[in-house]
Amino acid sequence: MMDIVLPAVLGELASRSINFFISKRSKPSVMVVADRLQRVLLRAQVIVDEAMERQITNQAVLQQLDMLTDTMYRGYYILDTFRYQSHSEEEAKGQVMSNSLSLWKVNCLQGFCSSNRNTLILEQLQKSLDDLSSMIIDVEGIVVFLMSYPLLYRQPYSMHLLVGNCMFGRQMETELVISFLLHTQPHGPRELEVLPIVGPGKVGKTTLVAHVCKDARVRKHFSEIHFLHGHDLTGVDLAALKEGYVTEHQNHGSNSNKEGRRVLIVVELVGTLTEDEWNRFYSASIQHAPSGSKIIVISQSDEIIKFGTTRPLSLKYLSPEAYWYFFKMHTFGSMDPEMHPRLARMAMEIAGMMKCFISANMVGSLLRDNIDFHFWCKVLAFLRGMIKKHVSKFGVHPFDLLNEKSLHMLGECLYLLKILCFITNTNTLHKMMFRR
Repeated sequence: MMDIVLPAVLGELASRSINFFISKRSKPSVMVVADRLQRVLLRAQVIVDEAMERQITNQAVLQQLDMLTDTMYRGYYILDTFRYQSHSEEEAKGQVMSNSLSLWKVNCLQGFCSSNRNTLILEQLQKSLDDLSSMIIDVEGIVVFLMSYPLLYRQPYSMHLLVGNCMFGRQMETELVISFLLHTQPHGPRELEVLPIVGPGKVGKTTLVAHVCKDARVRKHFSEIHFLHGHDLTGVDLAALKEGYVTEHQNHGSNSNKEGRRVLIVVELVGTLTEDEWNRFYSASIQHAPSGSKIIVISQSDEIIKFGTTRPLSLKYLSPEAYWYFFKMHTFGSMDPEMHPRLARMAMEIAGMMKCFISANMVGSLLRDNIDFHFWCKVLAFLRGMIKKHVSKFGVHPFDLLNEKSLHMLGECLYLLKILCFITNTNTLHKMMFRR
């Protein structure tokens, strides 16, 4: 019996061993997959950059491009994480080598953990590569039609300037708002169309609308564009509200005649609004605004959705991957982050501490104006300390307070961070920051 079983077991073991070694040899290394992902990312970047410069109105095309862009952001995030972690490990390895004999056991354990982590990194890189390759194949047909859409901007010499010329990550939302504004309802009952825009504090609602109102198509369509900032509509009629309007645009051209005049009213609400209060404001608007006029209502509260005559637009914070891409472009400008891996590693950690455009612009500009390793270390140490103290004192991350409109602390933090370039002692800054 043993004469039969033993050869069978040995044969199975030999077969599995051969298959294992074949799979190991055929499996690409982490560096090979990273290089492949870099090449595919460049292909995706060309498509996305071209799309950002075009006035694309087809919502299906925008949706596919949005999916490609999100996949590209994830790819860059994973690739950058791998690159800058690897650089950090190389630095740490060089420091440990001087004490290699005393730390031999520790290094053996680190090597084992590193092997498991490399396997996980390889899987993440490969998945990102597969997802992005698949997305590029899906949009190949769209690429041909991109050239048929009119240009929005001239190509800047640097990507960070292109990012500054448009609403980053909001191309689809921008066109949705413009489509609502330019759409003309057939003649029917006298009414004003209302678009509600909701989202957390400092997510970019007002900035998006301001960007839309600068579009030439919108300015040509409306004779006047009025902004009403931070007013409470309770018990106030439109005539009184007009004193608070900020007129952003007046077109005395083709739409100056009575029949062709159209007005866009943008209302940024503060607090809640009852249905009766809204009905009074809406009725007053109908009496004063010419036919074809429209209203955009901006609020942090979902309660305003019921006031809309069309589907609401809900804005969310950027994903961590998209936020890192934006922060990297804004911080490094025309510089290549790969030439400054230590700075890029710190920038990734700083980006992970924030979520809104205001903080990204403020901190990114500060870092870009001071390309110095030691200065960036101070900024990173300051943010770590500020967040730690804030969490211990208030129980929440300072940037989470954006949803509760508690922006005073954030403004103070960013102001003190800005004057950090004049202060050499980080501890002094902490004392100034938390003195009450």
